[in-house]
Amino acid sequence: MTAVDLSEANSGSTIIGRFTGTDGERRGGLEQKLNALRAGVLGANDGIVSTAAVVVGVAGATTATGTIAMAGIAAVIGGAVSMALGEYVSVSSQRDSEQHIIDHTRRALQQDPEAELDALAGLYERRGLTSQTSHEVARQLSARDPLDAHLRERHNIDATDVASPWHAAAASFIAFAVGALLPLLAILLPGPELRVPITFVATLTGLALTGAVAAGIAGGSKRRAATRVVIGGALALAATYLIGSLLGTTGIV
Repeated sequence: MTAVDLSEANSGSTIIGRFTGTDGERRGGLEQKLNALRAGVLGANDGIVSTAAVVVGVAGATTATGTIAMAGIAAVIGGAVSMALGEYVSVSSQRDSEQHIIDHTRRALQQDPEAELDALAGLYERRGLTSQTSHEVARQLSARDPLDAHLRERHNIDATDVASPWHAAAASFIAFAVGALLPLLAILLPGPELRVPITFVATLTGLALTGAVAAGIAGGSKRRAATRVVIGGALALAATYLIGSLLGTTGIV
């Protein structure tokens, strides 16, 4: 490339940063870590609110510690398994889709490499580079690793870092179970007269923390996010407790 081409490429947003792959790899790795952390926080949030709703509802109907404990443990196990299964199915579908794109791109490069090169160059032209510079950039990237260049630039996929459904399932299971321990311990450790208010306080505090952390990771308002989840959690707990109390007082359970 000439000096003029390099200058022009530098003006083309992140194009030059992607020539070596280092900037894109750093962004991709950081983004994946943040997504994993965010998923873990949200999994813990689900564990807190769903388990708390179950145990508070049962506590509204009965003061029997054994019954509350069994309901809470069932909620933890069932919820964690459900979260893990859902994450496994979701990530498996994503992985299948990414693998299809990888296989399709590999075949296209083998069958018509020039057409694929033109498609990659066209991407840079749409970002503001001239046709000559775009084709030079595409040729240099393709000379090193054509499959990697096309996957990263055209599909935002790293063929060496396809998501693992088993890892996602395990992370969701653990995050949910860890979050669920908070309301479970809060309902079981105090005496019957204090267990419900303590569980309310512990649950809403945990939700405020997870909401603030999730917002911090995403770059949003921590206060607004914490307020939303606290209000939602309070409504869920109040509803299940009232329903449990009604069932208990009417003798249905």
